[in-house]
Amino acid sequence: MSSTLKHGPRGLNPAAPASRDLVVDFIRVACMFAVVAVHLLMMGISVDESGIGVGNPLTSLSWFAQGTWFGQVMPLFFIVGGFASLTSWRSLRRKGGDAGDYLRNRVLRLVRPTVALYAFLAIALWIATAAGVPGDLLTVIAAGAGVQLWFLAAYLICQAMVPTMAKLHEAAPYRTIAALAAGAVVVDVLRLGLERNPWGFDSNPIGLLNMVFVWGLLQQLGFFYADGFFDRFARWQLVLAAVGCYAAMVLLTHSGPYPVDMLTNQNPPMFPLILVGLAHVLLVKAAYPALQRCVHRGWVQKVMFVVGSRAMTIYLWHLPLIIAMFGIALLLRLPFPEPAGLDWWLSRPLFYVAAWALVLLASMPLVRLELASTALAPGASRPAMWRIVTATVLAVIPPFVVMRTALDTANATWGLVLLVIAVALVTGKIPDRAWKRPLAGRVAS
Repeated sequence: MSSTLKHGPRGLNPAAPASRDLVVDFIRVACMFAVVAVHLLMMGISVDESGIGVGNPLTSLSWFAQGTWFGQVMPLFFIVGGFASLTSWRSLRRKGGDAGDYLRNRVLRLVRPTVALYAFLAIALWIATAAGVPGDLLTVIAAGAGVQLWFLAAYLICQAMVPTMAKLHEAAPYRTIAALAAGAVVVDVLRLGLERNPWGFDSNPIGLLNMVFVWGLLQQLGFFYADGFFDRFARWQLVLAAVGCYAAMVLLTHSGPYPVDMLTNQNPPMFPLILVGLAHVLLVKAAYPALQRCVHRGWVQKVMFVVGSRAMTIYLWHLPLIIAMFGIALLLRLPFPEPAGLDWWLSRPLFYVAAWALVLLASMPLVRLELASTALAPGASRPAMWRIVTATVLAVIPPFVVMRTALDTANATWGLVLLVIAVALVTGKIPDRAWKRPLAGRVAS
């Protein structure tokens, strides 16, 4: 095997520690600001004689579908997540950790904050039901509060893949990413072909395989980023390649079978999201010098620290809190302009600031769950691998079901139970004699 394949793209050594890239932290925080903004703008509340209406004002905009080619930031989020994952995995390996340690840490880091959200949502929905809130309105509210949970299912699946995909990346980086791309294309061909069947066959379940191929490939691009692959190209080459991605998207959407709207392409994910993510990371690298200057400003780093240190908490809670904010506004009988009208647009910045104030306030007690150490004490035993794998599967099921059917009182309740069991499995709250031998001196990342 050649040295290039042993050491990753162009001989880069995967064992070498990657220095902290503040631009990656900046991109992650910028994505968070964008996600909150988009979700806020997608909620249009109207009040008239017939009652309260909820709609998505953005879909009425003629440029919205094309705008998602730039505003759909989740592919880029998976790429920067891949960068962070590979960096964390390599650090853990240098300290003597293994795949079980990595997955245990990811489950705790992602699921503990989610338990608090599910507990809140389950209690709130049961109280609302008991209080006689109209069923139709409660269905809309619950579905809206759980929209963001699809990410937890997708990200946990990708995190479970990291140790294996890192090994494949080190052995055959280009063949690995080509195989993922081929898998994504095959799944889309099958799915789109079956959509035209005369028997009414639901092809969406086949599309769910792309949660591995599409999101996994985007995570793999983050591995290339961590190895410095994109640093080899001049700025004009990066921009030209990004333009090529967008040109390919024109062919796939306007002349091909894919929707123009990249939000429509999201669940289940489809191949154009790969092009969106690749175009975004190419443009990020093209703008890298300017972004580097930006991230070294004091106030920018303070914002990055405040938001970045509680990113998962903010992501999980921003939609329920936005809904609560609009509920309070309704109770106070504040005026609600016609969605997508001029007054509506002029009022959005105020609501955006209020939403962030609520989110940051709520995150103060909740962030402890996200920041709590996942490290095992020296000499402590690590749970057996079967427990960690079982916990991962249990943690994926509740958000996966929400992604497929929308949140409601029932799946908020049993989902909470599964998430609590998942945390208990990897923390030893459920006793088991088959635990792994003591790992003296092991340090978890």
